[in-house]
Amino acid sequence: MAFNDNRQFIEALEKSGDVVRIKQEVNWDLEVGAITRRVCERHDPAPFFENIKDYPRGYSIFGAPLATEKRFAAAMGLDSDTSFREIQAEYARRLEHPVKPVVVKDAPCKENVILGDAVDLHRFPAPMVHEGDGGRYMATWHMIVSKSAARDWTNWGMYRAMILNRRHLAGLCEPYSHQWAIRKTYGGKNMPIAIVIGADPLCSMIATARAFGSQSEVDYAGALRQAPVELVKCETNDLLVPAHAEIVLEGECVSGVQVSEGPFGEYPGFSTHARSPQTLYRINAITHRNNPILTMSCMGVPVDDAAMVKSVDLGVFFKK
Repeated sequence: MAFNDNRQFIEALEKSGDVVRIKQEVNWDLEVGAITRRVCERHDPAPFFENIKDYPRGYSIFGAPLATEKRFAAAMGLDSDTSFREIQAEYARRLEHPVKPVVVKDAPCKENVILGDAVDLHRFPAPMVHEGDGGRYMATWHMIVSKSAARDWTNWGMYRAMILNRRHLAGLCEPYSHQWAIRKTYGGKNMPIAIVIGADPLCSMIATARAFGSQSEVDYAGALRQAPVELVKCETNDLLVPAHAEIVLEGECVSGVQVSEGPFGEYPGFSTHARSPQTLYRINAITHRNNPILTMSCMGVPVDDAAMVKSVDLGVFFKK
């Protein structure tokens, strides 16, 4: 069964004992990150923080969604005791059969619509993930949607993004990335983007998987789900985003402007980037579900979400 959203996924993990609801108040400043990192190191159940300091009840954080083989298997609808090799084989088999998405008019991610000057990124409990990070990172387990101006190619990529102020984020966009290639098709104009947080587990996973060339990741998310992904049009641009996402930040990649981003704790267990000039995102609209769930990964020494995805994904890639 394909999960439409993280809420269904969390319910399934509760039944198998692989998520812990933390009702005690937890601080977004380092404490959420420290607990999530410890969970990854111990291969413990995923933490679901329901009471975040400075935020109202109903604003929560779901940490380490796919940081173990057991949760990866659950996301794919496989038995919890499915071996790594079996997961990898099923993953490869499904990717051979892409499934096109469907576009819907109404969507859960539109339950709340905030436009223009009313936008405030601080309304969400974005964590200070690691000690030494350059700021609060809104986007650590997510996707950034961008579409080529030259042809029919929409990219889903997982490029981290740090809050600067109410309406702006700084994002890491390297020259080898697909987002960089798509930016070049806009000829110096601002590029529309959508930052999607809390899509269903397989949609988020495919955003950080191997490069699919210049093919749209949504078709491969459908392949893994074995069902079409439901998409809905943004309010302020023409991009299509997963309809069941928790939070969608609609905006633009501002051309010709760079801002300081980082550092950020990464997979070797160190901050791999010094503070450096990076991409500026201006947010023009926010849509979100009632009681939004912010998903996060706390990267460090493997295994964590990204390492788990790469382990499954690259094994398939290098066999070809």
